[in-house]
Amino acid sequence: MYRAAGQHGAVAADHELASHAGVAILKAGGNAIDAACAAAFALGVVSPAGSGIGGGGFLMYLRHGKDQKAHVLDFRETAPASAHAKMYTQPGLPQNASREGGLAVGVPGEVAGCAQAVRLWGKLSLAQVLMPAIHLAKAGFPVGPHLARGLAAHRTQLRRWPRLNLIYAAGGEPLQQGTRLKRPRLAKTLDAIAQHGPDVFYRGWIAQDIVETVRRNGGILTLQDLANYRPKQRTALHTRWQGYDIFLMPPPSSGGITMLQTLQILQRFPIKTWLADPSGDYHTLTEALKHSFADRARYLGDTDFVQVPLAYLRSPTYAKSLAARIQKNAVLPWRSYGSPKLPPSAAHRDGGTSHISVIDANGNAVALTTTINTSFGSQVVTERSGILLNNQMDDFSTDPGKPNAFGLIQGAANAVAPHKRPLSSMSPTLVARNGQPVLSIGASGGPTIITGTLQALLHILLAGKDPAYAVSAPRIHHQWFPPLLFMEKSFSDDIIGALRARQHTVRLWPQGYTAVQAVFVNAHHQRIAASDPRKFGIPAAY
Repeated sequence: MYRAAGQHGAVAADHELASHAGVAILKAGGNAIDAACAAAFALGVVSPAGSGIGGGGFLMYLRHGKDQKAHVLDFRETAPASAHAKMYTQPGLPQNASREGGLAVGVPGEVAGCAQAVRLWGKLSLAQVLMPAIHLAKAGFPVGPHLARGLAAHRTQLRRWPRLNLIYAAGGEPLQQGTRLKRPRLAKTLDAIAQHGPDVFYRGWIAQDIVETVRRNGGILTLQDLANYRPKQRTALHTRWQGYDIFLMPPPSSGGITMLQTLQILQRFPIKTWLADPSGDYHTLTEALKHSFADRARYLGDTDFVQVPLAYLRSPTYAKSLAARIQKNAVLPWRSYGSPKLPPSAAHRDGGTSHISVIDANGNAVALTTTINTSFGSQVVTERSGILLNNQMDDFSTDPGKPNAFGLIQGAANAVAPHKRPLSSMSPTLVARNGQPVLSIGASGGPTIITGTLQALLHILLAGKDPAYAVSAPRIHHQWFPPLLFMEKSFSDDIIGALRARQHTVRLWPQGYTAVQAVFVNAHHQRIAASDPRKFGIPAAY
């Protein structure tokens, strides 16, 4: 159910209808870019708690061939022009102003990002790529288990936000699984983008509707903010590891450099087969993650605004020095992790994020992660266009040194500034071997995106596991602060006890919050797609 295989192409999304939308585009002559963007637009309709055109994200594209150039497109949301570092610490503001309401909204980037990706690298038109999403919004679709669970959990928020409530709890109670849901206003909006291109979103009636709604809800977004928005092409981070070429997302993603740093630390240990020694390998991984997440807190931000010492953080010499500090049977004081050059800046949940992995018939690979930040974003829905808007401003250090919605401490490098892109945990990742893309992988789930993607990658590349096993296997999470090792309850008592004996403070989760999607090319050239059962995703292939 959570695995699909085919010779001609595969799409792994965290909703069955989005995966099938991507495969339909492949069958219609589209390539991996077209399919990934079609799946992303479809997800915004059928899985609105975690994605949609009111948000933004990252895309990485790797063509089949010897040049091995990974194309990176950053369509992350930006802060409005009048945003500033102290905007959320002013007296009189609600405590959650960076998480709910108009002031939480950053300039959306998904429409501009996918439009540019399709124009630069796709084979079909933007209108063709939008058709599956338009059909789903017009004809309707059955509410899936993930959306139904999210609506039930957000019952209180629904009641506070009338327009959100009107869509998802029209009868007074949150929609139940299987209920047919239509989105006529959103269908009209998507149809307008298909006919007129991204300009209608950033300069036309949709832009006017976004600005009016945001400002009516206390925000500062302007028409000029939308008109000025541009995606950015960036240079992928790259490392050679265990015979593979691994391409990772650069800042403002924190995921790429955190994963790269962790992999380089792990390379200093004799881990030839992942989890041959489960408690020992998980201890080493945890200690490596603590070093990497500590440096994440100290250094990382938007490189268009701050100096991030990427060469230092990715240096093999630095990785060797961190590895030398990992003790076999004990942990360090929490302030002792990461670089000594800077002092540290003094409950996790599923974020409003979705990931899509695609490998097409020609072997081209795409990893696309899109987000509205936390579940249901800002809770603000535009009045005429029916767009659920992001709350991406909370990904900034709105109060440096204090934890954000995911418990992450973040430093001044990620402080709010006009036009700046907030630091992200999104980690779209591509892997090649001998000039051929073999793996597209990524995840949703706030900072657990990084740890979930990394562990699934280790299962596939180091242990040779099937992608379906890799995305569903039990996972740990440690992000340095709070100093807790989160473990899913499905781990054996022996492993949990052994990690506690090594002085880890273990907290058990009934189930983790990451949802990993992956497509892997096996030795028979089959595309094996797997979607994480934690989010009820179902992949598709042909």
